[in-house]
Amino acid sequence: MAGDRTAPWEDDVKYLTDDEIKAFIDDLDHNGDGLIDYSEVERKLDAVHEELAPRALPHNLHHDSRANDDRHAFLRKLVDSDKSRIPRHEFAERVRSWKIPSMKKDRETGVDQEEYLRKLGIVSRFRSYWAVHGPEIAFIALVVSIQLALAIWQLVKYLTGENYTRAFGWGVVLAKTCAGALYPTFFFLILSMSRYFSTFLRRSYYISRFINWDMSQAFHIIISCVALVLATLHAIGHLSGSFVWGSRKENEDTVALLLGPDAVPRPYIAYVRSLPGFTGLTALGLFYILAVLSLPQVRRANYELFQCGHLLMYPIIGLLMAHGTAGLLQWPMFGYWLAFPTLLVLTERVIRLFLGFHRLNATIQVLDKETVVIRGTIPSERIWQYQAGQYVFLQVPKISLFQWHPFTVSTCIGNEFQLHIKTDGNWTSKLRSLGDESNPQTATPIQIGINGPFGAPAQRFYDFSQSIVVGSGIGVTPFSGILVDLQEKEDKRRHHSQVGGTSEKQPQAEENEFRRVDFHWTVRSRNHLLWLSDLINRVSQSQQQSSSHLNSEGDGSTNDRDRHLEINIYTHVTQKRDKITTHVYRWLLEMHRTPEQPTSPLTGLLNPTLYGRPDFVRILDKHYEEMTRYKAKLVEKDENQKDEELKVGVFFCGTPVVGEILADRCRVLSARGREDGSKIEYHFMMEVFG
Repeated sequence: MAGDRTAPWEDDVKYLTDDEIKAFIDDLDHNGDGLIDYSEVERKLDAVHEELAPRALPHNLHHDSRANDDRHAFLRKLVDSDKSRIPRHEFAERVRSWKIPSMKKDRETGVDQEEYLRKLGIVSRFRSYWAVHGPEIAFIALVVSIQLALAIWQLVKYLTGENYTRAFGWGVVLAKTCAGALYPTFFFLILSMSRYFSTFLRRSYYISRFINWDMSQAFHIIISCVALVLATLHAIGHLSGSFVWGSRKENEDTVALLLGPDAVPRPYIAYVRSLPGFTGLTALGLFYILAVLSLPQVRRANYELFQCGHLLMYPIIGLLMAHGTAGLLQWPMFGYWLAFPTLLVLTERVIRLFLGFHRLNATIQVLDKETVVIRGTIPSERIWQYQAGQYVFLQVPKISLFQWHPFTVSTCIGNEFQLHIKTDGNWTSKLRSLGDESNPQTATPIQIGINGPFGAPAQRFYDFSQSIVVGSGIGVTPFSGILVDLQEKEDKRRHHSQVGGTSEKQPQAEENEFRRVDFHWTVRSRNHLLWLSDLINRVSQSQQQSSSHLNSEGDGSTNDRDRHLEINIYTHVTQKRDKITTHVYRWLLEMHRTPEQPTSPLTGLLNPTLYGRPDFVRILDKHYEEMTRYKAKLVEKDENQKDEELKVGVFFCGTPVVGEILADRCRVLSARGREDGSKIEYHFMMEVFG
């Protein structure tokens, strides 16, 4: 009989109902004679396998496809009958014994999530919403507040100053109000381009929560549009207002009071040709050219033109710094706002230019029609302070000397790194052509430029010995790198403990600490699982080997003194299947695993695949129960542990509705920990990548 593949936190699993079993059998019993033709059962299993199972790919650990004979033998064992035609009632009992979860479960989970949020009180709902969206809202509010503060300051100054409006009319009020807002706007615009600065700030978790790094590109685009609008209004205020009023003969006396007796008479064209006029109009014109070259259509058509267009930012910044140096109406301050972010960005670009000529020898291997992998080694003389989950900028001179593209580092052991790249764009398609597509096993040598690493997601991940990671889609790639990093360190520690001594550069406290990570990865399609299957399977294999070693010498339990790392991987495929036949066969195929081929024939993963949306309320409640037992065992060993807090980090990157549920459960479970004296605390961490 098939093993139960349901989730460990589901104590009251609802299996296929009688109606669902009837619908499944009705689909097989076409003629209604009460007998199920086994050949039809077998044929439909093959059809579903053909529809859902991945193609044999050389880069997946599951590349050996299941033979039809093996699959048919597995099905015959499930049916537990040699008959070619099986009575309907007998077949129904066999289907019931398979213990396949009901299709209603997924629908109920979705309804339960919505119902859960609806039942929250106003205060609890606000707390949950703020935990997910609050820091981002606060940062945007800060930026807008600074813009408004400086704009209002300039507005009040020039609106209440009688001589300003008498000399230059309404135009000076509009121009200077916009100028006040432009100071912080350009500051944040340029600062958003600095990768080194953002990487430095990521060292602080609280700053990283305050600034949504995942939205850095979107923020850059939006604030650039705001800057263009403000700059345009600033120019309109001068060209249509202040220049016109200032050139009128009847206003010469007032103009002289503000600008000095040598400033009059001054015709309209003189204002345009002045240092502020010339530099401002030239900078605005270049800004519009840059904006046009930054349009998505231009970027897709010619990325090099897009990147070269951004070089215009340097003359624009220079012109803007010179724009206010005349100090006609107030002390020049624009240059001071621009100096710091400009110095950062300019330094980064000079470093990147240098690294473009300091090329590294690497290899490229075509994995499949969508993926390539680049492997390389960073030379010892290069500064390389890599942390799991970071990304680098990649340049390939054979494709372009000017194009640098960001990619997450899949794995990095020492100075040896790997980049898994999805070839779904123009540049990545050209990159793919550099590999040997006819022989995927061949690694082709290439030269590359590497700038980085940048970013450091989940900075507080290593602060918790107990962690829950919830991510969705390909965006969870940085966390997969963290898991691999943890496992690599554990494998090294275990190797050194077997041969004697301790692993290098690893504190003794960390050597003796037990760490548990529960990794929940939700994807809509099983194809997304193939993207990182080799990395996840590497972790699963190491975990299985560790468990086998412990079982041969001890009880292998999580509190075993020799076990230092436990990683539980759960993959959830949320793509809905309306047909009961597909639903049943999908679960059957997931069960088809053998000692020779332990991976799932559908996902290629060693760990079980769960279908449907995960119930995170139950998941966290079950985790709390396990943490309570774990804390009790710690107290048995050391009474002093009773007063120690057991902190669990819950790291989330995904849809906001799930984040709000997780945030509320963390609050509820932490309160429970205070009430029952276990002192278990759950800390919700909204993670963003960029």
